[in-house]
This record gives sequence, C-alpha cells and structure tokens, in this order.
Amino acid sequence: MVFVTGGTGLVGSHLLFELIKKGEKVRALRRESSSISLTKKIFSYYDDKFDELFNKIEWVEGDMLDYLGLEKLFDDIDNVYHCAATVSFDTSDHEQMINNNVKGTENLINISIDKNIRKFAYVSSIATLGRAKNENKITNENTDMDETGEISVYSLSKYLAEKEVWRGIAEGLNAVIVNPSIIIGPGDWSKGSCQMFQVGYKGLKYYTKGVNGFVDVRDVAKILVLLMSSEISNERFILSSENVSYRKLYDDISLNFNFKKPYIKVNPFLSGIAWRIEKLKSLIAGLKPLITKETARTANQKYFYSNERIVNAINYKFIPVSESIKHTCSAYLKDNRLNIKI
Repeated sequence: MVFVTGGTGLVGSHLLFELIKKGEKVRALRRESSSISLTKKIFSYYDDKFDELFNKIEWVEGDMLDYLGLEKLFDDIDNVYHCAATVSFDTSDHEQMINNNVKGTENLINISIDKNIRKFAYVSSIATLGRAKNENKITNENTDMDETGEISVYSLSKYLAEKEVWRGIAEGLNAVIVNPSIIIGPGDWSKGSCQMFQVGYKGLKYYTKGVNGFVDVRDVAKILVLLMSSEISNERFILSSENVSYRKLYDDISLNFNFKKPYIKVNPFLSGIAWRIEKLKSLIAGLKPLITKETARTANQKYFYSNERIVNAINYKFIPVSESIKHTCSAYLKDNRLNIKI
C-alpha cells in the first residue's frame, strides 16, 4: 500500500489521481480540519467516473507532528510520497512553517526507517537550491544554497526539511527528492501559484521583468510515480518545463481569459511600494497580504533552471508552459461558470 501526505493540496491531489488510475491502493493522510472536496474536484477535471475513482482512496485523519499516531498508520505501507507542506512568504508564519515542514518531515523519515519502507519520495522545492553563478547562470541540482544570503522563511523550512531526507538516506533509507519550480495547475484558486489565475481573471495591468521556471502539476505527479517505480534512488531532480518571463506568463493568462495584456512595467522600486501597501492593508483587514517582500523581490529577478538530469534519467517530455496555462485557465473558467469557489 502507498502512503500520501498532502493529498488535499495541489500536488498531492493530482498524485492521488495518478496513483488511483494506476490501480494502486492508497492511504492518504489529512488533518481533521482539512476538506477533501478540492481533491474530489481535481478528479472531476480528468475523468467522468471521478466519484468511483475518488472513493477508492482510504482517507485517514492524523497530524505529522503526532509521532505515535502517525506510526500506527504505517503498518502495511510499502511506499511513501511526502507532498504536504505549509507554504507562505509571510514572516509571521515562520514558526508554523519550520515546525510543520521540518519536524513533520523528520517524523516521517524516522518512521519510514523504523518500518523499513521500500522507497520514500519527497516533494521539495527549487527554493532549496542556490542561484547559479556560472557563466550561463543556469541552476542545476548541484547548485547549493548560500546559507549566508537572503533566504525566505519558506525556503529555509524546505531546505531544513530536505536535510532530514538526506539524513534518512545516510541512515539507509531508499529515497528520491524532486525540486519543482513554480507549479501550474488547477487547485485552490485563493492560494499559492493558483492565485495567479484568480488575479489574472480580474484583469492584469502590471508586469515585472523577472524570469522563473514553471512546471505543470500533472508532470510533477507523473514523474513522482515514475521515480517510485524505477531503480533510481538517493538522488534529487529539478522538475521544470521551461524558463518563462513573468510578462509572457501573464500575457498568456490574459489571452486565455480574453483580456488585454498587461501593459505597465513595474520596477523594483514600485514593487517595494506595493508590498508595503499590501502589508499595511493586511494588518488593517486581518488578512494575508497578496504581495510580500519576498514575492515582490522574486518577481523582478531572473532565475533559470535546468531539467537535463530528469529528462536524461527517465526520458521525460514536459508539457509546454503555454499548454499548462491554457488547461488551468479552462478549469478556472469552468469553476467560475459553476460558481465553485475552491
């Protein structure tokens, strides 16, 4: 049997669909307070018999910080996919992210070693990698993070969590790590990268000069399954389809929504003003800011990532970013017509 964390999130829900379609027996961990409606909705995007497929998941309630409770769920588990993570670029979430992302991963690693799990797959992030300083400025799996540099709270939490996986590998755990770039796909439209499409549907006037790597969530799910079934172990892989400018990204989103392309360039100075205004508004309204210091800074940086290692390892062909955007916009429009808020 397969054990999956984060099954109510973007990557985890798509992974569950991929596993169930392949006929795997799956046990998915969820918090008592979390809803599985998003996961069911994700299944409906890809198969008319989504109810039948969704009902094959064995959902279990638990908390990754509860070691003893978590341990009881592992008795008949062969493989583990760890997709769960607290994602935020708000410094006020520092303690929660470090606790959930690092301690939760530590518990899973220790239990997996104790239970002699066959293989462990961890969904990390490109946030754990350094920024390349080579001639072409292309980051690959050997580009280590500069721990003395400016690091977001999220990056730090994922970096420390990934260290727990490497520690597990050193202690004999058979594991693989994937480092996805910015993930594109339908999910909770109010959170993470999915929020780009909610914002895009309201009409975009502004663009930045930044460049980043992007990958389709379906690719992430499929590669995880392929790596789990392969003989590959104790390696990490960047998962990124293309390096795309934010202007091109938002142009494509606007075109798919039949809106005018963004036409006002935002420089770092204006971005700095924007995140400070958002911070003030969030304090007054008691809501999470749409723009943070970290996201404003990143939007004006140019980062390039190599997918050469994973392409060569499993001969994989990524979905083009333009197709990912089209697919996600289509899902958003469908939900918007049906007034579904997920």
